[in-house]
Amino acid sequence: MDPKTLQPWFDKRELLERLDITIPWGHYELRVLRFHLTSFPAGRVVGFHNHAEFEFHFIPSGKGKVIFGDGEDGQEHALSEEMLYLTPPGVMHHQEADAAEAMDEFCLHVDIAEKRRAGVDPWEIAEAQECVEKLRSLPLAPTIDTHKAMDCFLEAYALCDGKLPGYYTSIKHLVIGILLKTVRAYVPEGIQTESEAPRRDMLTYRYQYAIQFMEANHASPITLENVAERLNISSRQLQRIFNQACPDKTFSKALENIRLKAVCRKLEDGALTVEQIAQSEGFNHVTYLHNVFRKRIGMTPAAYRRTLQEKRG
Repeated sequence: MDPKTLQPWFDKRELLERLDITIPWGHYELRVLRFHLTSFPAGRVVGFHNHAEFEFHFIPSGKGKVIFGDGEDGQEHALSEEMLYLTPPGVMHHQEADAAEAMDEFCLHVDIAEKRRAGVDPWEIAEAQECVEKLRSLPLAPTIDTHKAMDCFLEAYALCDGKLPGYYTSIKHLVIGILLKTVRAYVPEGIQTESEAPRRDMLTYRYQYAIQFMEANHASPITLENVAERLNISSRQLQRIFNQACPDKTFSKALENIRLKAVCRKLEDGALTVEQIAQSEGFNHVTYLHNVFRKRIGMTPAAYRRTLQEKRG
């Protein structure tokens, strides 16, 4: 990454750190302790230390090295641009910049605590648990930032600096994105999660969407073909969906029901004439409305309105 891209954020390096960020995710609570950009001058050494939280390290530019574990068992790894690594709680590590070249680092410290909540989406629970379990078992070694977690930092800085609508919520999503993209960076190419995302019952979904679209547009000329086009299916497919979802109610009957309900609401309101109501609710002729209304309701629209008025006293 070009160091010039980072310069504006070095001038505001505490911008994100000032935010108080706590994120409920599945049955966990993520508390952001540090969220910053730092620079190691050439030859800078940070001696062995550990943290009680997860620390995510991302190298946008420069080079150096990290050592995991102190003493004779310490494992040394080279660091270079576009690499990342994670130090879980309690892991001793030592960092230093190259003797001749500075090294920049995006750093995110997150405390992850279990916190059960009621009414959480089961899929969110499963994904959060899978991610946290993988974070706890990732190799103590740097890898390439293949899924561009570093871009989440830049986006978070830009959102916070610009105070764009919803920037705080967006930044919380980006924090979760950093965790997920870190895990993905260590997953071998071609390996997929064993979990299966929840899937829709497509017949029920398409039927409900069709009804919703018809309710929103019932006053306009509307056809089976119009609605099928909205669902990107053929009119024959849509007709089959209606037959399977509600065998006693064809598309035409469903549309007629929607329009009749709208007519009844306006008759109850009492402000418009029957002719005006017929035109406003998709019936081309008041005579057609009379015929349908008498057949389905058992009386004329005018009689229906009088009945309502009598009930009101």
